[in-house]
Amino acid sequence: MSLTARLAELGITLPAVPAPLAAYVPAVRSGDVVHTSGQLPFVDGALPATGKVGTGPGLVDPAEAARLARQSALNAVAAAAEAAGGPDHLLGVVKVTGFVASDPSFTGQPAVVNGASELLGELFGDAGRHARSAVGVTVLPMDSPVEVEVVLRVG
Repeated sequence: MSLTARLAELGITLPAVPAPLAAYVPAVRSGDVVHTSGQLPFVDGALPATGKVGTGPGLVDPAEAARLARQSALNAVAAAAEAAGGPDHLLGVVKVTGFVASDPSFTGQPAVVNGASELLGELFGDAGRHARSAVGVTVLPMDSPVEVEVVLRVG
């Protein structure tokens, strides 16, 4: 099934690719892969939440952070599709790197990045299985709770 058909089946529309925040491009194709830059969870040009992930007052709940990681992955797919010449040129996922702006006591980064991995599995099926890193960091651009970058196979 093509990615376009799968997106339609799931009722998902690829978002517009957010403009870069600095001197880089959203994604680059090199041979049979596309590498995305780190994608923040922008929705209609804005971050739905900011701050550190953890449990407690003033922190972004880990379940919400997982939803934000899902949005970041969707933004990465949109960027990769643009670089590849359209979504149907994307064949599968090679690697996901997720960054989680974490409260010092938070150690649930893998569960947060599952939001990205699960979306990619929904979109690509078995071709969405990938290697992955889930990294806790002190701060991300614009105080985003998460950032996701993806490497995808193209054809």
